[in-house]
Amino acid sequence: MKGALIDRGSGLLATERRPTPRAHGPGAVVDAVEAALGSLAREAARSELTVRRAGVVVPGIVDAERSLAVHSANIGWRDLPLAAVLEERTGLPVTLGHDVRAGALAEVRLGAARGSRDALFVAIGTGVSAAAVSDGRLLTAGGYAGELGHLVVEPDGPPCPCGGVGCLETVASAAEIAAAYTALSGRPVVGAAEVAARLTGGDGAARAVWARAVEGLATALATAVTLLAPEVVVLGGGLAESGGLLLDPVRTRLAEKLTFHRRPRLVAAALGDRAGCLGAGLHAWEAADAHATRSCFSSGS
Repeated sequence: MKGALIDRGSGLLATERRPTPRAHGPGAVVDAVEAALGSLAREAARSELTVRRAGVVVPGIVDAERSLAVHSANIGWRDLPLAAVLEERTGLPVTLGHDVRAGALAEVRLGAARGSRDALFVAIGTGVSAAAVSDGRLLTAGGYAGELGHLVVEPDGPPCPCGGVGCLETVASAAEIAAAYTALSGRPVVGAAEVAARLTGGDGAARAVWARAVEGLATALATAVTLLAPEVVVLGGGLAESGGLLLDPVRTRLAEKLTFHRRPRLVAAALGDRAGCLGAGLHAWEAADAHATRSCFSSGS
């Protein structure tokens, strides 16, 4: 969990990190979010700053228009009016959003896709998720847009926790890359970073697992590019930190799969793990400004 005080220019005035207590249930996660907001509000008060609004972004299916955390398999909540709950507990106005869409907004406004009106942001970590910006607007579809990790890339592949078979997440998420390497080699690894390290050392099992992940990711991206025609594809999340080890082969395989399509630039995220936090701040500032505008019109009517 990452939090920050963010000024109007997206400058980070104060930051903090704390663990997300998923193992203790969804209620504990809500408590932790409340505690983080309280800590940041107290920091603002000590610095004599006025908090205009809080932005909170979370994983899963998020209906931002209804301020509803619809579902998160990782955290366990369902149809939770999270913004209302946090507003009641903290006294702060809260804008709720989706973590990956917030990351996409930050990369388009401030990062690797700055200036692009059509962009795809892909976060590769424990799972795989994406967010699309089309003609300058985030696609949301009631919170359901962007589930790139559940495109089928291996029709005869392994079962996915979502109920499908051969989803991208089963071959290209950081967790599954580590699990596949352990199963193939018989040598346990903690995460995908270890597989990447062994790949550079010429490990055959690492090469096979990595190539499978690259192929799956390129297949899914080819579908997304066909549908959305982004100018730029930004890869973020922990796995993307492997740099050229991932980007170079994915770029090559994606180019081989495309024919008449607009060919996007494929780049690494510029903001790292700050993207979601900055995106939450951008959402909050937009909502604060909209509220101020409505209040002005209301007072003048």
